[in-house]
Amino acid sequence: MSAPVMTADTATGAAPSTPLIERLRHRLQPVPALDSVPRDYTAARKGDFQLNPGFAPLRKGPLMPAAVLVPVVGYGEGERVILTKRTAHLSNHAGQVSFPGGRVDRGDTDVAATALRETEEEIGLDRAHVAVLGTLDPYVTGTGFVVVPVVGLVRPGFALRLQQHEVAEVFEVPFGFLMDGRNHQRHKGVFNGIERQWWAMPYNDYYIWGATAGMLRNLHDLLDDVAGARPGGVP
Repeated sequence: MSAPVMTADTATGAAPSTPLIERLRHRLQPVPALDSVPRDYTAARKGDFQLNPGFAPLRKGPLMPAAVLVPVVGYGEGERVILTKRTAHLSNHAGQVSFPGGRVDRGDTDVAATALRETEEEIGLDRAHVAVLGTLDPYVTGTGFVVVPVVGLVRPGFALRLQQHEVAEVFEVPFGFLMDGRNHQRHKGVFNGIERQWWAMPYNDYYIWGATAGMLRNLHDLLDDVAGARPGGVP
């Protein structure tokens, strides 16, 4: 049985350059070299510790480098972000909403290569439809990963083929919804006997939370010139 195929309902063509896209180009950081990605969580600026003082990853030792793609689709009527919902049977993060991505492989030249490769493997998005705009600060997770969010402009006219073992569903959320601070909620709960806080951005029937929401919150802060923007202020 073949994997399900999803096709964008717009004609193939160059994604338009909009004020938002230009703002992203100017605010995001260049793709970092692999050896510059921090392996010690105390050297990182962003992560689960932003809402949790005293944070330390559950897994000891150097952080595991990974990358995700933040796919911003440049529709004429407004940008939208592609997100995935993981399958319920996975041992890690089952059923959660996430960006496509994964661990850095030995053959990856940089984190952008990781994000594009993993996205092709997970949802079948051809990298020919993606223009990398830049990256956010590496994000440290409680599970011991350091994840570099790679923001890419996706040209409409793409087709998706889901890796059914890992991805149950793909959906899109308006970029404006995700960047509106009024849609950002701080939730808390107890994990391994420790109270933790996290960002959440519920959208229709989807619960966007944890590291995914944390990265989106950092992108919001970068675009809004508040805490989280790069030192020195970038125009």
